[in-house]
Amino acid sequence: MKLSDIPFGTTDWSSVERTEHKGERGSASWRTRQFGDVRVRMVEYTPGYVADHWCTKGHVLLCLAGELSTELKDGRTFRLTPGMSYQVADQAEPHRSSTPTGATLFIVD
Repeated sequence: MKLSDIPFGTTDWSSVERTEHKGERGSASWRTRQFGDVRVRMVEYTPGYVADHWCTKGHVLLCLAGELSTELKDGRTFRLTPGMSYQVADQAEPHRSSTPTGATLFIVD
């Protein structure tokens, strides 16, 4: 990811329109800003959310609230709690998320 041609700015995430995305179970609410090729999102998963696909997009993800479980296609699982993050490259390791309690995430991809 290269960050270029992005002037300084602030974001009041509460004023960014939400879009809803259904999972295999539960749903995700995204608030998204696009800066050139860089997408920045505040994402909220409902309790019991399970992704409906294996993702191959690269991300830098920070857990702000709740608990997130990320499963890699090879079977490894990682649990994130507030203040923890992960990073993965595009096309590197397919992954999918779930949460028993709900989670709020800040994601850059």
